[in-house]
Amino acid sequence: MTRTKMRVAIIHYWLVGMRGGERVLEQMCLMFPDADIYTHVCVPENISPLLRRHKITETFIARMPGGRKHYQKYLPLMPRALEELDLSGYDLVISSESGPAKGVIVPPDAVHLCYCHSPMRYIWDQYHAYKSGQGLIARIVFSAAAMGLRTWDTASAQRVDRIVANSHFVARRVRRSWGREASVVHPPVDLDAYSPGPGGRGEHYLFLSELAPYKRADLAIEAVRGTNRRLIVAGAGSERARLEATAPPNVDFIGRAPDAAMADLYRNCRALLFPGIEDFGIVPLEAMACGRPVIALGRGGALDTVIDGVTGVLFEDQSADGLRAALTRFEAEFEGVLDPAAIAAHAGNFGAAAFRAGLAAELRAAAPHLPLSGIGTLSD
Repeated sequence: MTRTKMRVAIIHYWLVGMRGGERVLEQMCLMFPDADIYTHVCVPENISPLLRRHKITETFIARMPGGRKHYQKYLPLMPRALEELDLSGYDLVISSESGPAKGVIVPPDAVHLCYCHSPMRYIWDQYHAYKSGQGLIARIVFSAAAMGLRTWDTASAQRVDRIVANSHFVARRVRRSWGREASVVHPPVDLDAYSPGPGGRGEHYLFLSELAPYKRADLAIEAVRGTNRRLIVAGAGSERARLEATAPPNVDFIGRAPDAAMADLYRNCRALLFPGIEDFGIVPLEAMACGRPVIALGRGGALDTVIDGVTGVLFEDQSADGLRAALTRFEAEFEGVLDPAAIAAHAGNFGAAAFRAGLAAELRAAAPHLPLSGIGTLSD
C-alpha cells in the first residue's frame, strides 16, 4: 500500500461553525488532504474553505425535519446515524469526538483513532445541569435517552483502537466514563494570528469567552466589583443580558470581538481572567501567545498550559473572593515582572506543527503498517 492509495475518513460531530474542534479538524485535513469527512450536519457557508475542499457526507440527521438548525434535539438518533455510515474501503478512520462521532462501524482491517475533545458533557459530568435547564416533559425524555446513550457511548469506545485526549483533564474523564486509557496531544493555537506586537500592558483586565454559565464570567465581574480595577468582557451568549444588567460601572461589555481585533484585545490587557473549568481552553494560549499573563482557576485544562509564577497565576478557590485574592497576588508579585517574551515562547510549544507531530506519532503507534511516515511534518 502506498500513501496515495491509503483511504482516510475523518468523522466530526457537526460542522456548523469554526470553533476549537473545527480548527483541530483543519489540521487533520492538512495532514490528509484527500480525506473524506463525515458529519451529522454541515452548514457550508459557516466553515472554512479548507474544510469545504473535502468531500463531506452528512448522516441522516441532516435530512430530519429541522435537522440542520435543531440537530442537537436528534441526539438520541445519532448513534444509529453513525452506525449507518458505510465506511467500506477505508484504511484509516479518525473520529473527532465531542458530540457523537466515534460510534461508526469501521472495516475489520481498518484502524480507528479517536481524538477526544471531551466525552459528551450532557450525558456525563454536566448531565444534571443540562437536565435542570429543561421543562418537565423534556426532562423525562432526556433522562430516558441519556441512560441509553451512556451505555452506547461506553460500548462504542471499546471499538476504537487508540484514544487521544486534548488534555490530561479529558484523559481522566475518558478513563472514568469509558474505562479506556488515553494519550494526550494538545490542540493547536494559531501562532500566526496571535503573537506579541504593537501595544503593551493596558489598564484593564480581560474576560473573553462565550457568555455561558459554566464559563463563569460572573466571577470575573464580582471580583472587580467595588475596586478600581477595570474589566472588559468580550463575548456574546445567553448570559450577557443578565450579567450586563447587574454589572458595576467599571465593567464594559463589548460583545463578540471580530477575529481581526482579537490579538489587540489580548496585547493591551493587564492579564486574561479565566475562572471556569474547561476541557482544554485555547483562549489562555492565545493570550499567552500575545505575551500576556493569565489568571486561571487551577483546574481542568488550564493546568496543562498556565504555569504559576511564570506565565500567570493559578488559584484554587472558584469564587469571587478566590479570584480577587489571585488578582491581588498578581499585582503584588508578578505584574510587570513576568517576561512577555518568555510567556509567548511557552505558548509557542502549542502551535500547529506541534499538534501535527504529536498526532502523527499517535497514528504511527496505532497503525505501524500504514504508510504514515512524514505526515507530522507537512507544510501548511
